[in-house]
Amino acid sequence: LGAGSVMVSQVGNDDLGQGAIESLRKRGVMTDHVTVSKSYPTGMVTIKLDAAGKPSFTIGENVAWDHFEWSESLEALAAQADAVCFGTLAQRCESSRRVIRQFLSSVSASTLRLLDVNLRPPFDDSEIIAASLPMANVLKLSDEELERVAGAVGLRGTEDTLLSALSERFSLRLVALTRGAQGATLYRPDERSDLPGVSVDVKDTVGAGDSYTACLILGMLASEPLNMLNERACQIVAYVCSQSGATPDLPPELRE
Repeated sequence: LGAGSVMVSQVGNDDLGQGAIESLRKRGVMTDHVTVSKSYPTGMVTIKLDAAGKPSFTIGENVAWDHFEWSESLEALAAQADAVCFGTLAQRCESSRRVIRQFLSSVSASTLRLLDVNLRPPFDDSEIIAASLPMANVLKLSDEELERVAGAVGLRGTEDTLLSALSERFSLRLVALTRGAQGATLYRPDERSDLPGVSVDVKDTVGAGDSYTACLILGMLASEPLNMLNERACQIVAYVCSQSGATPDLPPELRE
């Protein structure tokens, strides 16, 4: 299954912003809804890798994507969307938070609304986590984030207990729990898939979570069996981790 992807965000009126737009376009991402701010610079993230290739992030503040605004064109886009991926980090400022929530309220009932949790201190507000969960019907998070996310809505217990409780409380179609090199679990009340990770020589893990999320959305849109979806996602994550950078070109066998 192929799917058109659209970025909704804002960059600054600078070389970094223009480069970001060009990079997205080269990868087939539609950028008609990426606006350009004259008041704020393009956002930057500094990434440091440890010996195992695991990243830590320093995220620039008060940047263009914190301040993008609602427009009528977003209303039309929401009405056409088959899936929306939104996160917690992008809601750190009022303006972008308002746009994200209005967009989610404008999609159809059948649209996949995937919450991809991204807790990046100091931008890991429990109130934003708690407010985001009811807006989602699919949840993707890591094993390191599970306890924190569950705690934000007053849940405690074992991993299995928390997956079940989150699924039931928020009427989730699916919960995806990633475990880094240890693989991933896909959970819904009537079925689950537990798969180990694919062994590779890790260059860095930047982009691993996002690549899993992309596979998850495509697989759900195609109504793929959970094991097939999970296996493909784990394979692609392994390949991304074996390469430097977050967006390596995939080999033909994985693209197929």
